[in-house]
Amino acid sequence: MEDPVQTPTDLDVLRRRVQQAIDGQIAGASQSLAAIGDETAPLVAAVSGLLGGGKGLRAGFLYWGYRAAGGADSDALVRLAASMELFQGAALLHDDVMDRSDTRRGMPSAHRAVAALHARRGWLGDADRFGEGTAILAGDLCLTWCDEMYATCGLPADELARGRRLFDTMRTQLMGGQFLDLLESARGWEGLDLEARVASARTVIRFKSAKYTIEHPLLIGALVGGAPDRSLAPLSDYGLALGEAFQLRDDLLGVFGDPEATGKPAGDDLREGKRTVLVAHALDAATDADREVVERLLGRDDLDLAGVEEIRRVLVATGAVDRVESLIETLAGEAQAAVRRARDTGDYDGAALDVLEALIAVSTARHA
Repeated sequence: MEDPVQTPTDLDVLRRRVQQAIDGQIAGASQSLAAIGDETAPLVAAVSGLLGGGKGLRAGFLYWGYRAAGGADSDALVRLAASMELFQGAALLHDDVMDRSDTRRGMPSAHRAVAALHARRGWLGDADRFGEGTAILAGDLCLTWCDEMYATCGLPADELARGRRLFDTMRTQLMGGQFLDLLESARGWEGLDLEARVASARTVIRFKSAKYTIEHPLLIGALVGGAPDRSLAPLSDYGLALGEAFQLRDDLLGVFGDPEATGKPAGDDLREGKRTVLVAHALDAATDADREVVERLLGRDDLDLAGVEEIRRVLVATGAVDRVESLIETLAGEAQAAVRRARDTGDYDGAALDVLEALIAVSTARHA
């Protein structure tokens, strides 16, 4: 067994261990599909292809939540942590279908890759529908395998039982958050002032991203590791603040990020018409002419690079980018304060809290 992660800014060791656990889970679970035949290979490939290039942040937060509670490193803990990556895989597979995303992590998204396979083989029916159906099933497989990995990771059953309720809550609330994102796009912001628009966008962030990215994995790890209920509030505050900051950074990268680093085309979030905190501030502060530019171009499937540059100009000129950067800084400060409160409880391992503190900068860095 490799040594556990020692430095928070280099997650390579833990990431490799998590990847080995994911690969083992997929290989073992795929045996259940072997009875059907080789025809299921594209379904499994949709999962394995997606889960081969993640940052492993969710697994990392569960791992360090467990260590903060005083739990020891083990391969069983790594397998438990890896279950978070399978859960994210389900979210990404389904999200890409809902958003009609062409790429993920620099590669064709799963539904696009399977649609291309359908076209190459000359199969009957609509290639896009076949690809979308396969991606949905692949996401469902991830959900199944996530649950299986949690239950069979190898940690004692009584430890796992401590985190099971929150594990189930996490999965339920993410589906609600995904629906809320769809609903907000369908309802639009007509008649809402800036405060209401920002509140709406931040609610989506909380339930679609912040909780399942940081807060819930961290708390699940801490609960399984034996953290007392009286001391969970600082970790929750840390996870919510940092989770929101993480998503706000992702929103900025979705507009201004380098496609080589983000793995998605420039301005992809603009084509999808995402109603973010960034867009809310821009619409509020824009001139009539600039507001018309954003409203005309946002959400257009055929938005080209020139259109992306037009919206970027408005986002910068209105001060929307600066406002989001300021909010990220504020939330990072709240996460720092939460770590200090966690130290004051005396219930958490200081070295693990050092890692969580340093992960604030990792999670909010100005690059993908």
